[in-house]
Amino acid sequence: MMKSGLTFIAALAFSATVFANGNQTTTPEKWNGSINKAQLGQYLKLSSQQSEEVADICDFFEAEMKIANRAKEGNNEKIRKAVYGNLKLMKNTLNEKQYSDYLKLMGMTLRNKGIDIEKK
Repeated sequence: MMKSGLTFIAALAFSATVFANGNQTTTPEKWNGSINKAQLGQYLKLSSQQSEEVADICDFFEAEMKIANRAKEGNNEKIRKAVYGNLKLMKNTLNEKQYSDYLKLMGMTLRNKGIDIEKK
């Protein structure tokens, strides 16, 4: 009896939260391009020299993304250029395995942030 009562309460609470979230309209926030450099360094197993270069690239990327997000026209094109510029710089800094891992991470991040960089 106790188990069925708790199951019913859990199911009721779950359905209430699902319906409550369904009524809200959310707009995706603009990503400012900030990257946690310490975690990225650990994930990619960067050398000390690579860490410094990657930190500079991340700072540059964040600045470019902030500019792109402030633009009234051509926003998507500026974001696209910032992303591809970041990838080009990272390719010159990272080895093949690190760059492959970084591409996966960046792709996932862009999808999660709702950013589509493909040309239309």
